[in-house]
Amino acid sequence: MTTTNNQTIPVKERLAVGFIKAAAYLPLSLSRALGTVLGMVMARSNSRFANVTRKNIELCLPEFSPEERELLAKRSMIETCQLMLEVPAVWLRDYESWLKPKIKAVRNQHLLEDALAKGQGVILVAPHMGNWEIFSGFMSEIAPMMVMFQPPTMTSVGDIMVAAREQQGGSLAPTNHRGVAKLLKFLRGGGLTAILPDQVPDAKGGEFAPFFGQQALTMTLVHNLQKRTACSLVACYAKRVSGGFEVVFNEVDKSSYSEDTDVALSGLNRTVEACVREVPEQYQWEYKRFKSQPAGAVKVY
Repeated sequence: MTTTNNQTIPVKERLAVGFIKAAAYLPLSLSRALGTVLGMVMARSNSRFANVTRKNIELCLPEFSPEERELLAKRSMIETCQLMLEVPAVWLRDYESWLKPKIKAVRNQHLLEDALAKGQGVILVAPHMGNWEIFSGFMSEIAPMMVMFQPPTMTSVGDIMVAAREQQGGSLAPTNHRGVAKLLKFLRGGGLTAILPDQVPDAKGGEFAPFFGQQALTMTLVHNLQKRTACSLVACYAKRVSGGFEVVFNEVDKSSYSEDTDVALSGLNRTVEACVREVPEQYQWEYKRFKSQPAGAVKVY
């Protein structure tokens, strides 16, 4: 432990901040090369990281051969390690000079523009794919964006994240009833928000719906916000490409607009599935998507 400005900061937290500040100034090519090496090391390990990756792919893509699943698992671990080394630069480097030149292409931007033109607000459905952290900066050139934010347990890391998002023009709403009310008002005024739809919610904030044929606790937040505001939904992800990123917008499954919660959640998950199948190696299979299971079901992990 160390004491700075009358606050006791754990060594682990100081190391995390030090890593973020150091990694932020690596050239993108070097951070990706280091991520490749780290991912290959993880793929050879018997770690939770590797085991969860393989288990998720086995459950979700049974049509793949064992050899195809293993290759995908290795590629996924490499991509996720590259993400870990890219994010610090997204947070700490200047958008105009560092990130903007690395946006190599934008696909289907008309979907977002048409949705915003309706004036009823837009929710970007952004799965854990590619590098979703770039959206704060990228969207700032299109429309003001508000996102819900729950600070991480490491306060110093949370401070960095908040400062980055606010500097890039975004505004934050807390993950509580007050924050939901703030976001509702923003959407009703024609605002833009982004939500990670495959984030596992707490039991009160979700219901079970099929995801790649498996029961997954799925957040009801997107459905509830859409139903209360009549806003548009647009799927998006930032694909990692040579030298930077390609921003991709897709239509959501039409069932996502259903008044029926079960139908809407199934449509939301199919929307995520469609994005994943476009670039399966860039989906974060390392995330414990099935850690919550219906009562009586066998634990996945």
